[in-house]
Amino acid sequence: MKNALIAIAFLFGAVGAHAQATTAAKEAGKATTETAKQATENTKAAMSSEPMKTVHKAKAKVHKTRAKHAARESKDAAKAATK
Repeated sequence: MKNALIAIAFLFGAVGAHAQATTAAKEAGKATTETAKQATENTKAAMSSEPMKTVHKAKAKVHKTRAKHAARESKDAAKAATK
Protein backbone atom coordinates (compact mmCIF):
# COMPACT_ATOMS: atom_id res chain seq x y z
CA MET A 1 0.00 0.00 0.00
CA LYS A 2 2.77 2.41 0.95
CA ASN A 3 4.67 1.66 -2.26
CA ALA A 4 1.54 2.31 -4.33
CA LEU A 5 1.09 5.72 -2.70
CA ILE A 6 4.72 6.59 -3.37
CA ALA A 7 4.36 5.53 -7.01
CA ILE A 8 1.22 7.65 -7.43
CA ALA A 9 2.91 10.68 -5.85
CA PHE A 10 5.91 10.24 -8.15
CA LEU A 11 3.65 9.96 -11.19
CA PHE A 12 1.83 13.21 -10.38
CA GLY A 13 5.16 14.94 -9.77
CA ALA A 14 6.46 13.80 -13.15
CA VAL A 15 3.32 15.03 -14.91
CA GLY A 16 3.69 18.43 -13.24
CA ALA A 17 7.33 18.71 -14.25
CA HIS A 18 6.44 17.79 -17.83
CA ALA A 19 3.77 20.50 -17.94
CA GLN A 20 6.22 23.10 -16.64
CA ALA A 21 8.89 22.02 -19.11
CA THR A 22 6.36 22.29 -21.92
CA THR A 23 5.50 25.81 -20.77
CA ALA A 24 9.19 26.73 -20.73
CA ALA A 25 9.67 25.45 -24.27
CA LYS A 26 6.54 27.25 -25.50
CA GLU A 27 7.64 30.56 -23.97
CA ALA A 28 11.16 30.15 -25.37
CA GLY A 29 9.63 29.66 -28.82
CA LYS A 30 7.55 32.82 -28.38
CA ALA A 31 10.66 34.77 -27.40
CA THR A 32 12.50 33.57 -30.50
CA THR A 33 9.56 34.46 -32.75
CA GLU A 34 9.21 37.94 -31.28
CA THR A 35 12.96 38.55 -31.65
CA ALA A 36 12.75 37.59 -35.33
CA LYS A 37 9.78 39.92 -35.81
CA GLN A 38 11.73 42.70 -34.11
CA ALA A 39 14.63 42.21 -36.50
CA THR A 40 12.25 42.30 -39.46
CA GLU A 41 10.71 45.57 -38.32
CA ASN A 42 14.14 47.11 -37.72
CA THR A 43 15.18 46.13 -41.24
CA LYS A 44 12.00 47.60 -42.69
CA ALA A 45 12.59 50.80 -40.71
CA ALA A 46 16.11 51.10 -42.07
CA MET A 47 14.82 50.87 -45.62
CA SER A 48 11.72 53.08 -45.23
CA SER A 49 11.13 56.78 -45.54
CA GLU A 50 10.19 58.86 -42.50
CA PRO A 51 6.45 58.26 -41.98
CA MET A 52 6.76 54.48 -42.15
CA LYS A 53 10.12 54.44 -40.37
CA THR A 54 8.44 55.58 -37.16
CA VAL A 55 5.74 52.93 -37.49
CA HIS A 56 8.29 50.16 -38.00
CA LYS A 57 10.40 51.34 -35.05
CA ALA A 58 7.32 51.35 -32.82
CA LYS A 59 6.40 47.82 -33.91
CA ALA A 60 9.99 46.71 -33.22
CA LYS A 61 9.73 48.10 -29.67
CA VAL A 62 6.53 46.14 -29.10
CA HIS A 63 8.15 42.93 -30.33
CA LYS A 64 11.19 43.56 -28.14
CA THR A 65 8.99 43.98 -25.07
CA ARG A 66 7.05 40.81 -25.88
CA ALA A 67 10.29 38.89 -26.42
CA LYS A 68 11.63 40.01 -23.03
CA HIS A 69 8.39 39.00 -21.33
CA ALA A 70 8.35 35.58 -23.01
CA ALA A 71 12.01 35.00 -22.11
CA ARG A 72 11.28 35.89 -18.48
CA GLU A 73 8.27 33.53 -18.42
CA SER A 74 10.41 30.76 -19.95
CA LYS A 75 13.11 31.26 -17.35
CA ASP A 76 10.57 31.19 -14.51
CA ALA A 77 8.94 28.03 -15.88
CA ALA A 78 12.32 26.34 -16.20
CA LYS A 79 13.14 27.22 -12.58
CA ALA A 80 9.78 25.88 -11.43
CA ALA A 81 10.36 22.64 -13.35
CA THR A 82 13.67 22.02 -11.59
CA LYS A 83 12.28 22.58 -8.08
